[in-house]
Amino acid sequence: MQEAQAQLSAALTLPSNEARLEAQILLQHCLDVNRAWLIAHENDAMEANNHAEFEAMLKRRLAGEPIAYILGKREFYGLEFKVTPDTLIPRPDTETLVEAALERIPNDQLCRVLDLGTGTGAIAIAIAKHRPHAQVTAVDQSSATLAVAEENARNLLAPHSSERIRQEGEGIQVANLRLLQSDWFSALASETFDVIVSNPPYVAEHDPHLQQGDLRFEPMTALSAGKDGLDDIRRIIQQAPKHLAPGGWLMLEHGYDQADRVSALLSDSGFVSVNSAADLGGILRVTYGKIS
Repeated sequence: MQEAQAQLSAALTLPSNEARLEAQILLQHCLDVNRAWLIAHENDAMEANNHAEFEAMLKRRLAGEPIAYILGKREFYGLEFKVTPDTLIPRPDTETLVEAALERIPNDQLCRVLDLGTGTGAIAIAIAKHRPHAQVTAVDQSSATLAVAEENARNLLAPHSSERIRQEGEGIQVANLRLLQSDWFSALASETFDVIVSNPPYVAEHDPHLQQGDLRFEPMTALSAGKDGLDDIRRIIQQAPKHLAPGGWLMLEHGYDQADRVSALLSDSGFVSVNSAADLGGILRVTYGKIS
């Protein structure tokens, strides 16, 4: 573990405490133990097969591959989601969007919710889990991504059910969540919703961060959207009004410096009560508005 910590710190320029945590996470996964067990047994010798597996995982991490892809999972909003290179890795910042949406979704009555570009299904599943009376629809244009979202939905919303309902043109239903292949609103015809949420691509296409850290390994189509990063947000804001019920909310995650521009786009499109919510770091991360 100490050797791995030193290698991670040097290769990825991580502080020693972060490098140690990453080494522990990889070892925990390899040995299928929790952190307390690992600390209590950190001087134990490793079995040869475990050592070989750990070294293979460490090599991938030293090359910069995100731990979420190496482990195949990531925790989000208290739930464990499967992730693959087909999906964006769920991040704590996006929990701000879930919190803002849950504040506007009643706990005891029907509410129609749409998640655009669902990826792993993290946002939609978290909402469906915490608002069982809501009818949640999650769309993504990628069939590979939707397959991951469906697996997560089955594991987290209906773990003891083998039922799988597929209706042509209507997607796959798991508990109170419907999964549908769609390029934003394209497959939704005239359907309307009370709340629409989205964590769309919002990074500018030439942003240097796209060539750094985890972003190098994540699907570019889920990250970048035009010269200023707002192409998809503009498209969603333009099309959303005809898919919102009167008084319905549109809620968008965006970049650290985009709140003012997203607010202006919402206001210019007729949305009212436009406001923004800050993430745990105090950065305005989600902007929303209501259709009159």
